[in-house]
Amino acid sequence: MRVREVKRWASRLPADDDHPYRTGAWRPNTVEYDAEELDVLEGAIPPALDGVYLRNTENPLLPSLGRYHPFDGDGMLHAVRFGGGRASYRNRMVRTAGLAAELEAAAPLWAGIIEAPATSTRDGWGARGRLKDASSTDVVVHAGQALTTFYQCGDVYAHELDTLAPAGTAAWARDDWGVSAHAKVDEHTGELLFMSYSKRAPYLRFGVVGVDGALAHTADVPLPGPRLPHDLAFTERFVVLNDLPLFWDPAQLARGVHRPRFHPDLPSRFAIVPRRGGADDVRWFEASATFVLHWINAYEDGDEVVLDGYRQADPTPRPDPADGPWGPLKKMVDVHAMGTRPHRWRFDLRTGRTREEALGDDVSEFPAVNGRVLGRRHRHAWAMTAKPGWFLFDGLLGLDTAGKASQRFRCDEGVYLSEAQLAPRPGASIANDGAGDDAGWLCTITTDTTRDASEVWLFDAARIGDGPVTRLALPERVCHGTHACWASRP
Repeated sequence: MRVREVKRWASRLPADDDHPYRTGAWRPNTVEYDAEELDVLEGAIPPALDGVYLRNTENPLLPSLGRYHPFDGDGMLHAVRFGGGRASYRNRMVRTAGLAAELEAAAPLWAGIIEAPATSTRDGWGARGRLKDASSTDVVVHAGQALTTFYQCGDVYAHELDTLAPAGTAAWARDDWGVSAHAKVDEHTGELLFMSYSKRAPYLRFGVVGVDGALAHTADVPLPGPRLPHDLAFTERFVVLNDLPLFWDPAQLARGVHRPRFHPDLPSRFAIVPRRGGADDVRWFEASATFVLHWINAYEDGDEVVLDGYRQADPTPRPDPADGPWGPLKKMVDVHAMGTRPHRWRFDLRTGRTREEALGDDVSEFPAVNGRVLGRRHRHAWAMTAKPGWFLFDGLLGLDTAGKASQRFRCDEGVYLSEAQLAPRPGASIANDGAGDDAGWLCTITTDTTRDASEVWLFDAARIGDGPVTRLALPERVCHGTHACWASRP
């Protein structure tokens, strides 16, 4: 492996830091690298593998203003590029306006999401306001650029795909509402679909960006009040949005307190809107009360729209006093406390009725499907299993939705995975029922706390239980984080 150190960032975190999401597997990285010819530790790089695995991580450089939540950290992009049987790696901080201001001040300026907005010393970004736009939640590739976003809305930061060099903010996203994480690319049309939400009426909107990177359409989806949608889905004809009964308590919000509360007496509501439709075209469907962070996929099945996602059994888990001072924080990001399991909703466009069914009993989250079937019928999905009590991915779960069968892979103790993404096998055919969508490789980056090291792992997506077929060395242990994506070379 040929490694070049590009930049070393100064960390201002305390030397005796004991925060569980700034230490251990979550210890931030401070060095940017270019690494060519990654060393192969096991197996071989498939010659047909041609594209890039991109991962965004929460990577704080300064201490928190008040209590720190793992989703507050500054963004850092990690890219593993494959081609010709070789692989390279580079990582870069996401150079947001908020990070630049804090580095200039040599101090934190914005409070995180579990502190009151009034605690921030400056105005800021986000659906709630006075929040730093860390652009550390998500990453997607569109119109030849890597785009990073923040889950409570902000600017869309663009990066050159080959170098990760900053390319400013996307012009189509320069709206005072900002843009939420989880924009989705339709590989069949080349369009990007996104949503924004706000405390201002009409509270929710969505948009479509054309293959040329220009805004093609935007429309409002009026809601009864401020909500906290996290993800969207789409089909060939529709965008699927939601109004779920976990949102800021209205009485407390009127006093400036942003405390989410689950409202079990309210139904879950789903908006199905034509991709070029507007507020008058919205059709609402109701289902049992729950909250969903991430959708697996959606598609049309005759007169029905089918939506798969991770239904929470308990959207408001209670902290255990035995967990000590970190108890409340643990429950906020513990998928076991939330009871997240794969679930299916069917919306009948003729009758307006909704049918629901469970797709499995295993607790998992952070799903991926083959990008070629996004918005079309899929058969297979892959998700992350998590260590109980903490936001750490300790394995993989493969789901065959036709038979509801599962495959599993579990890491050794102290080894954790990043969100895995499928790299499709070039030329592989996919049937109309989704069969064949598991032809390819799952790619992930490990964080090994026992060896203080990281690797790139490739799995045969159809046989994840066999373990990684390829292992590659990285120059440094990589911080844990949230989302990733795969982009095949055009």
